Amino acid sequence: MEKMEHIIPEEQAGERIDKVLSTLNAEWSRTQVQQWIKDGNVLVNGQKPKTNYKSTVNDQIEITIPEPEELDVVPEEMNLDIYYEDQDVLVVNKPKGMVVHPAAGHGTGTLVNGLMAHCKDLSGINGVMRPGIVHRIDKDTSGLLMVAKNDLAHESLVNQLMKKTVTRKYRAIVHGVIPHDYGTVDAPIARDPKDRQSMTVVDNGKHAVTHFHVLERFKDFTLVECQLETGRTHQIRVHMKYIGYPLAGDPKYGPKKTLDLGGQALHAGVLGFDHPRTGEYLEFEAPLPSYFQELIDNLANNR
Repeated sequence: MEKMEHIIPEEQAGERIDKVLSTLNAEWSRTQVQQWIKDGNVLVNGQKPKTNYKSTVNDQIEITIPEPEELDVVPEEMNLDIYYEDQDVLVVNKPKGMVVHPAAGHGTGTLVNGLMAHCKDLSGINGVMRPGIVHRIDKDTSGLLMVAKNDLAHESLVNQLMKKTVTRKYRAIVHGVIPHDYGTVDAPIARDPKDRQSMTVVDNGKHAVTHFHVLERFKDFTLVECQLETGRTHQIRVHMKYIGYPLAGDPKYGPKKTLDLGGQALHAGVLGFDHPRTGEYLEFEAPLPSYFQELIDNLANNR
């Protein structure tokens, strides 16, 4: 492991330690530095600081730069549906039924396995099991994902998500006929205290906002477009259930009697963001999967 020392000059006094250190090397992202602090790889005057520690003049900083972890995720050749790719970012259309990244006991067949076979340069901020992954969509949700190919791109895309400037539009089929054309669900989400495998709306949850508008009404269902303002786990599925219109086919949040679709009818069809290097706004649109379009056609025919 490489070690580096830095003494805080007057002009850096009062700044957060993670910000100071991220300016020492152009390849170090602030997120990466924060992880080093949490892991105990940064000492201030011989002591472990908190990530929000504010430096003072003549603070002696010692940084132990960890060796890059070897990825233990096996690359797998896959026929990935790639919409865009350059040296910094990649946009891929994930099929329904594919898990985004490996987890304990589930190390193969994921999008990350396929990405690793496709390109070797993926950001390492999210660790060895989730290289390049900036945001996720559920296993049975299809659609577009942006992937970071280096840490600086990763940090830019994460910041855009935090600032709510990324465009994310989904198509969904929900139970029930929604009478109004537009709506916004502003309800905090957290893990369900009664079921740790599920999320739910709770008073002390994380801020979550979903905008939706009706595209087409059927006999017992509605086709909607949902636009995410925040990106909480299962957000659209939880929010639509909360207002009484759960997603069709959803085994976790839908009604007991729902359509047999092998998972929720949800497709991440539009994705837009500012390119991390050029600042140019890029937007992509993926058509509905065949099963989704066939479902719409069948519902329309049975009105």
